[in-house]
Amino acid sequence: MMKETMLSADERSARERSEVTVRMLQPRFWGLVRAEVLRLSRQWTTWILLVLVLCLVAGIYFIELTLGSSSLKDELQRDPLRYLEMQLRGLDILRVFAGVFLIVVAARCIGLEYQLGTIRILLARGVGRLQLLGAKLLALLLVGVLTLALGILEVAICSCLLMLLQAGNLNALSAANATFWHDAGLYTLAVASSMGISMLMAVALAVVGRSQTFGLSAALGYFPADNFLVYLLYLGFRLTNNHFWQDVSAYLLGPNLNVMGFVVTNGHLPSTGVQPLNMHLVDARHIWLLLLVYALAFLTISLVLTRNRDVKE
Repeated sequence: MMKETMLSADERSARERSEVTVRMLQPRFWGLVRAEVLRLSRQWTTWILLVLVLCLVAGIYFIELTLGSSSLKDELQRDPLRYLEMQLRGLDILRVFAGVFLIVVAARCIGLEYQLGTIRILLARGVGRLQLLGAKLLALLLVGVLTLALGILEVAICSCLLMLLQAGNLNALSAANATFWHDAGLYTLAVASSMGISMLMAVALAVVGRSQTFGLSAALGYFPADNFLVYLLYLGFRLTNNHFWQDVSAYLLGPNLNVMGFVVTNGHLPSTGVQPLNMHLVDARHIWLLLLVYALAFLTISLVLTRNRDVKE
């Protein structure tokens, strides 16, 4: 009887040790995040594209220095506050090129798992589908934050260097008042939101296509197609004289992102790109709500398809 009790105790002890070992071997969320960040950091494509983005942003200031030297100096002396506001156009250029960079990184991060079949291996090792997607999204968010921080630092440095070359001092910075810094903060928030929605869009399309090729091509073509649709809507308005076509353009994602910085700062700071045909419908509240709807739609598509679709084929 005692022998049986001892055996059962040994069995229980072995079972408990086995359960502890299994729990220790199960992938943890933060471990997955670190693995995703490490993998992204070891891809040469990531670094090459990031350096290219920073070079393109710096190139805007170089062009401004070489082509607009006398006019910039006059504006700096005449209206230093307006000069500072115009220097923030570097953030709008960052929005465009950093968005492309993050689209490529996001589509590759999601699409390669399906295209190479490694997602089946990860799932077989006990990684949850939504757990894996969440880790990838957080890793991409960290990449986006790093890109935005580097971009802001570069814009600040380039603006100050340009000011030094034009005026020989940084006295114009004293013209920056509370309104300027408030608008600069809103402008930065608009750039960050544009980068975030670009990543979510690329993730959703990569999940839909389950391929790096499809994800990259569809995501990179999304905003050009969105902007081109404005011209088609304008053609429809000219042919029918129906303002419905103009109103529809106010609900397209790309054009709203193009004017977001301009709208949220009440026209104080510049914007680049095709704008909606009916700007009377576009205000700060409209844009924020529209971005929220698009973000929830992209995120829902990613979560539902990742959770429910089979990955065995």
